[in-house]
Order: sequence, then structure tokens, then C-alpha cells
Amino acid sequence: MKALLLAGGYAMRLRPLTETVAKPLLPVGGRPMADWIVDAIRAAGIDEIHVVTNAVYATSFTEWADGRGIVVHDDHTSSNDDRLGATGDIWFAIENGGLVDDDVLVIAADNLFAFALRDYIDFWAARGGSAASAIAVHQLEDPSLASLYGVVELGEGQRVVSLEEKPEQPKSSLVSTATYIFGRDHLPLMEGYLEAGLPPDPPGKFISWLLEREPLFGYGITGEWLDIGDPVQLLTADNLYRARLGLPTREQYSL
Repeated sequence: MKALLLAGGYAMRLRPLTETVAKPLLPVGGRPMADWIVDAIRAAGIDEIHVVTNAVYATSFTEWADGRGIVVHDDHTSSNDDRLGATGDIWFAIENGGLVDDDVLVIAADNLFAFALRDYIDFWAARGGSAASAIAVHQLEDPSLASLYGVVELGEGQRVVSLEEKPEQPKSSLVSTATYIFGRDHLPLMEGYLEAGLPPDPPGKFISWLLEREPLFGYGITGEWLDIGDPVQLLTADNLYRARLGLPTREQYSL
């Protein structure tokens, strides 16, 4: 299995911080956010890690990855107007990185979590491995936030039976965490999906399409999950990690 970090967005809600620094490279607890994710991937026994980003941040990611055995893919876009979308970026990296014959763990690089990726991979392997795919799902403590995410419904054997992106009236508070495992047998379907002109973003659109055709399972994660999308969430995550490391917390975020 190979790992792929998604870092193709422009993080407009975090401007001006992200005018020059990619969101996943912003420090949380004194380290780039992406470092914490790489640690979790390495702990799961995955040695080959890829990152897909855009032309604006490609140089910064290349410098960050230097000497770490991490492959950076520049999707050659430079704004929200020409971006490939999450599914488009996944497929771009799979093709560019020669991953079409691999199972691929895909993680949005602005998500921090405490669950063990090895347990997630074992869950997926027990349900078909390369002939199946999976998404990590999380039960929100505050159900009022469910409309901000992809709301998931699970059926027998934890198979995903529906995923609705940002519904006005969510059916539950179980949501997708943008942490996916795509079995190698399903990767050609992604290519076909994009060639058909179907929506490349948000990624839940492809997941909703896939679950109607192939086995897709939902792995319930426990413990902490932080989706960092705005300044308040960034400061909260930074202070949480700083406190754990014995660093002083801050009233205002800074690089």
C-alpha cells in the first residue's frame, strides 16, 4: 500500500497566512501540520508517501519533502479557477506516481487525528482488500455541525449505503473524515468517472458514485479528529498540540 496526501487547495479562509505558506505546512505544535500525518503513516508501516499540490505551493512542498523519501506532484494549477478538484488531484498523482497497480491510502493533509491507521487498514483488508474501498467516519459530538460535512449512512457489515455532501437537513451526525482507502481494483473506475465529466470536487461525489457500484465500507474512528479549515480551528489545534508538548499556549496564532 502507498499513501497520498491531498494538498491541492488554496485555503482562502486562512488568508493571509496561506498566501505564501500551504495550509498543511502551517505549524501546529511547533511542527508543520503534515508532519503529524506523515508520522501516523510511517507508524502504520507505509514507506512510500506521495503529496499532490499545486504550482503555488509546489516549491515549498519539495523543500519540506527533501531527504524524507516523499514524492511531490505539482498538478500545474494556480487558482481555484483552474484547480483539478480533489478527485482530479488523486487521479493525477496516481497516474503521475505510477500507483495504478497499488492500493492507496488517501488523506486530506489538513486533517489531524489520533486513531491508528494500521487498525483502519486491517479493517479494510478484512472486507475484501484490493477489491474494496473504505472511508473513515466520525460521530460528531455536536450534531449541528453535520451539515458542514459529508453525512454517511452505514448498513450491514458497515457497508456504506449513502453519503450526502453538506445536506441542509442531515440524517445523522456520522460524517466522512476525508481519509480514504482505494483498492487497486477500483482505481480504473476513478479514471472512468473523471473521463465522463462527473464532478471532481468535493471527493464525496465520487464516493457516492462508487458505493452504488462496488463494496465500500465505513470505519468508525474514535478519539480526536480535527478538521482545520479556519483561523479558530487552526488556533485550537495549535494550542492543543502545544499543551501536550509542554509549550505555552497562545491567544493568537502566528507562524
